[in-house]
Amino acid sequence: MKELSLHILDIVQNSITACATIVEIVVLEDITANILSISISDNGKGMSKEFLAKVRDPFTTTRTTRSVGMGISLFESAAVSCGGCFDISSELGVGTTVYANFLHNHIDRQPLGNIAETITTLIFGSPTIDFVFKYNTNGGIFEFDTRKIKDILSGTPIDALEVILWMKEYIKEGMEELY
Repeated sequence: MKELSLHILDIVQNSITACATIVEIVVLEDITANILSISISDNGKGMSKEFLAKVRDPFTTTRTTRSVGMGISLFESAAVSCGGCFDISSELGVGTTVYANFLHNHIDRQPLGNIAETITTLIFGSPTIDFVFKYNTNGGIFEFDTRKIKDILSGTPIDALEVILWMKEYIKEGMEELY
């Protein structure tokens, strides 16, 4: 994957498959501390301790259509190869959290990519799931929560094209205002 936003998309697809109703994505970009971190948490069905112990292996997957699951191992490799770290925790019946940390200025760190498009793609594909996105920088915090948007829409579908386009621009502008 060429951008970190694509890793986020892939990991959140795991959350969706795990029947999550809420997914929280937090990006911390701290240039002063030379850190870029990404955490993805969900309230899905979680993983057993046995499955969690082997989930980083690319030949471990719950899919029945293929015998490989590369998303977690690729995300971990992207973090570790940039002087960072990776962790995944999960509790059966509670949910899962994936955490990746990167050295911000590492020459091999993938660019963050188009987060606004990633978030709105997720919303469009799974409108019944609530997504919370937090983007923290040295300049402040931008927060986006589909539960608040759904309240404002009062019956208009959140996956309506004009709503998706508005949200995409809103997220993009909110992030840009921090710089």
